Amino acid sequence: MAAMKRKTVLVTGGAGSIGSHVVDRLVARGDRVIVVDDFNDYYDPKIKWANVGGHEGKVNFRVIKLDIRDIKLWKILAKEKVEAVVHMAARAGIRPSLVEPELYWSVNVMGTLNLLEGMRKCRVNQLVFASSSSVYGIRESGPFKETDNTDRQISPYGASKKAKEVLCATYAHLYGIKTTGLRFFTAYGPRNRPDMACYLFVEAISHDKPITVFGDGSSGRDYTYIEDIADGVVAAVDNPMVYEIINLGGSKPTRLSDLIETIEKAMGKRAVIEREAEKPGDVQMTYADTNKAQRLLRWRAKTDLERGIRQLVAWYEQEKR
Repeated sequence: MAAMKRKTVLVTGGAGSIGSHVVDRLVARGDRVIVVDDFNDYYDPKIKWANVGGHEGKVNFRVIKLDIRDIKLWKILAKEKVEAVVHMAARAGIRPSLVEPELYWSVNVMGTLNLLEGMRKCRVNQLVFASSSSVYGIRESGPFKETDNTDRQISPYGASKKAKEVLCATYAHLYGIKTTGLRFFTAYGPRNRPDMACYLFVEAISHDKPITVFGDGSSGRDYTYIEDIADGVVAAVDNPMVYEIINLGGSKPTRLSDLIETIEKAMGKRAVIEREAEKPGDVQMTYADTNKAQRLLRWRAKTDLERGIRQLVAWYEQEKR
């Protein structure tokens, strides 16, 4: 069997939590990888630099500090002769999007438009982009299928992700860019963003500080191990499609109260819980139907929550030494 031809891949947001795991895989197998990341201050930029620092000096790796809204991105696409783009860059988080909706629209939608225009002009013909389970909006039952209606948005973040999907579909139709959008369901694990619940709970319990639980703990999330998600992204890179939207999720929702118990067990410590009212924009549940991912990408999540949380805790304890 002939070896797969390696590509020049540009990864926007490649120094981030999920993006850096994708970069690890692409670099390790020999792809030429250009990371474009603006290293903004949503959380400490030093964390992002550390995420990709292990590749410094490798001949098939380069990192460029740049905002995806900058038209200089087009020159990079042309100069580096990019063959595929993995578009991970975005302003993340539901609650912050209620505070700064203009910023979320500017980065997530206009930034994506700038990238798509650059790809059109430079004839880059493959795109894999990160969407979110947030596009499903208000739901009381699952699992969520890619064919479900996604018109009931309840946060600027979710709306920006939906708009991103529509934009990418339009460019795929007009200009033949082979495009796969991946709806991620609550990634957790090593290099977790420090604003995510799993990281916040591990950190608080580690320092004997209280954790804040919004609501009664009955809300459910389809937690998905971050390395499983990265495997799904790489599978999408290796299987170009005309245009598809695909869920990447654990397909097993966990109640918030059960998540906390799992973390307590992994850490051997009890959590001190402070309760507050549910926040606007939060959804009651997420639950991925992953039949399409299994069929088109031969992908399914391999890591159960207990093992994934143990990995997160081990990574956190190692990093904080």
